[in-house]
Amino acid sequence: MREVSNSQAILEVKNLESAFMIEGEEYNAVDGVSFQVQPGKVVGVVGESGCGKSVMSLSIMGLLPKGIGKVAGGEIIFDGKHLEQLPDQKMNKIRGKEISMIFQEPMTSLNPVFTIGYQLEEVLHNHFKISKEEATKKIIQLLDAVGISRPNKIIKDYPHQLSGGMRQRVMIAMAIACQPKLLIADEPTTALDVTVQAQILELLQDIQRKNDMSIIFITHDLGVVAESCHEVIVMYAGRIVEKASVERLFKGPKHPYTKLLMGAIPRLDETVDELETIEGIVPTLTKMPSVGCRFANRCPQAMKECVEVTPQLKEEESNHEVACLLYEASRPEEEVSR
Repeated sequence: MREVSNSQAILEVKNLESAFMIEGEEYNAVDGVSFQVQPGKVVGVVGESGCGKSVMSLSIMGLLPKGIGKVAGGEIIFDGKHLEQLPDQKMNKIRGKEISMIFQEPMTSLNPVFTIGYQLEEVLHNHFKISKEEATKKIIQLLDAVGISRPNKIIKDYPHQLSGGMRQRVMIAMAIACQPKLLIADEPTTALDVTVQAQILELLQDIQRKNDMSIIFITHDLGVVAESCHEVIVMYAGRIVEKASVERLFKGPKHPYTKLLMGAIPRLDETVDELETIEGIVPTLTKMPSVGCRFANRCPQAMKECVEVTPQLKEEESNHEVACLLYEASRPEEEVSR
């Protein structure tokens, strides 16, 4: 993908807190997350399941489940508008038109009782004054653009009549129907086989280039990030632990969690009996440590201070930030123990 200039961010997330109510108590699934997405840039968000990646994306889209989930703090600024302050009616006008989302499992995102054509037509009618004939023409063009053959037939089919790869292409067509400025892709290739994954990734890259669109790519696959993204955000237990350009992160990961994630990737130039693993699991919301590094109990480089001091995300090198006390070891002791 081509390089882009550092123009004004299309999306700016500041100290985002997304909370859920569990047995009458409020717990943050996303805790103080801040980042920017520049126009035409692709930002990858990686981490294990339960790290808060999808909750963060649903917060941006205003799709947290009503009653149990909410944006509890921070700002979500898209194209100059504070999304967290918008009423549902105004958010509905932005969602799908200016910001779109591709969900992880298209079979649960597409309505099984309506045809593909009807569901695509609904997207267009929600945002444009367009006749049925114009909508049908646009739908056929969209399906053709995402590599679906015989679109005239497909628009009459129901989701269960399509393969997983075809359904995902339909979801992409729905997401780009209104030519959004920002696309959020939440694990868009997880349920697909390897060859179809490659096709979907190539399709998204092609669409991004043609439309000069910004993308947030949420995944647990670092190979996808290396292939598709300009920048990487590494999340663990609701917080960002490392943030850098793709080149810097893969050349020199700094946080122990990032290093372990990369160590778990199989390599073609090495023969090993067992792949590296990360011991333990991501803490649940109700058992999240209130202070200290949330990765400390799984970290092979943990120090005594790691359970006492909460590390802050700081720039260690140009365009490379990390939240880890290992990089504060050379600083005065009183500063480390604050």
